[in-house]
Amino acid sequence: MTQPPEQTVRPRLALAGISKSFPGVKANEDISLSVRPGEIHALLGENGAGKSTLVKIIYGVQQADTGTIAWDGAPVAILSPKIARRLGIGMVFQHFSLFDAMTVIENIALGLDEACDKDELKGRVAAILESYSLPLDPEREVHTLSVGERQRIEIVRCLLQNPRLLIMDEPTSVLTPQEVDKLFGTLRQIASQGCAILYISHKLHEIKALCEAATILRAGRVVATCDPRVESTKRMAELMIGAELRQIEHGGSAGAGSVRLSVSGLTLPGEPPFGTDLRAVAFEARAGEILGIAGVAGNGQSELLTALSGERPANTADAVTLDGKPVGRLGAGARRALGLCCVPEERNGHAAVPDFSLADNAILTARHRLPLTPLGLISTGDVQRFADSVIKRFDVRTTGTAALARSLSGGNLQKFIMGREIGQSPAVLVVSQPTWGVDAGAAAAIRQELVDLAEKGSAVVVISQDLDELLELADRLCVINEGRLSTPRAVASLGIDEIGLMMGGVHGAAAPPGEPAHA
Repeated sequence: MTQPPEQTVRPRLALAGISKSFPGVKANEDISLSVRPGEIHALLGENGAGKSTLVKIIYGVQQADTGTIAWDGAPVAILSPKIARRLGIGMVFQHFSLFDAMTVIENIALGLDEACDKDELKGRVAAILESYSLPLDPEREVHTLSVGERQRIEIVRCLLQNPRLLIMDEPTSVLTPQEVDKLFGTLRQIASQGCAILYISHKLHEIKALCEAATILRAGRVVATCDPRVESTKRMAELMIGAELRQIEHGGSAGAGSVRLSVSGLTLPGEPPFGTDLRAVAFEARAGEILGIAGVAGNGQSELLTALSGERPANTADAVTLDGKPVGRLGAGARRALGLCCVPEERNGHAAVPDFSLADNAILTARHRLPLTPLGLISTGDVQRFADSVIKRFDVRTTGTAALARSLSGGNLQKFIMGREIGQSPAVLVVSQPTWGVDAGAAAAIRQELVDLAEKGSAVVVISQDLDELLELADRLCVINEGRLSTPRAVASLGIDEIGLMMGGVHGAAAPPGEPAHA
């Protein structure tokens, strides 16, 4: 049968005039969008643009104040996720909803709306795995799986419901390049069978590779639609932020200087119940350089950060040295006073106290390096000035220094935390996921600040799952896998495929204990 012309194909999903407000915020305003059967359609926008609210409306988590939703041409009211799933809408969230101590098949069963015989479910799952060439053992416990395998569980859950629209929220944020390729192959196969896909991502080169249409949001409104296959990534980013995209400028410094941070034979057990053991980790970070540490989530990044920060003491004092001083047995405060600042991955509860003001959160770490608490008394004026300088320098969107940390969006809180640490002019800065959840404009500004910090003589260690970020920032790169660190190598000597294989566990021997490699 001949396929009708593209413009006459009835949309699977059509939104018209969707608006949604919260106290003091108009999250969505008069949004219209349509996705055709078999189309992979990108939804783009910076943090706070309204993407999350819009997909929650589509999936029934929230309801619009005004506007209509049409499904295959008929108006519908999607009042709950269960109703959405009955229509044929499936969603794979950025943060997986899985129980680590349970098996794959048990997790899949928990995600179904109706009870199902286990043997019958196994048969249905096996058929899907075979049909889409998805390697996954239904009897394995989730804590033994890679991030890519965990994502397949969420995809299988959706495919069991025969979706007609699949929403993917930042699906590649924690995948290796090889896993991304496998995911894209699966999505193209799903789309070829008539399923519409709404794809949300900050990675514009992936949008160009995968999607055939894009709707761009800014400040809750649709500002553009385009064909990402022909539009440039720079132009799409500028449409998202409403300004010219800032390019990172390298000052052309003389290069790496003396060793500022040295790690040798760092061995620590993982946090129970499913933490990763650190195994003889060794590396050096030098003045004026950015050292990147790549890796798939769950391979020891959190354990490494806490060992470097001083939250967990090392096995020996000389396992971690700062400017030649053994600090391995010192706590976080003492290491900060000597110049080692850290930014953990988890913003709320680890990097910041949600119910503290921004000023109070500034005191938490900056008091060790700045004169904010002379003689043990808080200097309110100095604290206010420091917190305000961070807000202005990093363009933190907030009502002021008295605002509670939990009142900020994730991206704005990340900007404040990064600014708080960089503003202390550390000798060494170790940061995990520096631009996680931050829009393109703010991410570029943060990356420039890291480059500037290194060029002033600091050593910067960036732990990230974003390979594009690491390749843009880092002078040398190593990979952490199952708690072991590969030998750092010059970024110019590495290809993206090789890095991806290393992230998956295929790499040379780690640097020998006590012999950290450097360029």
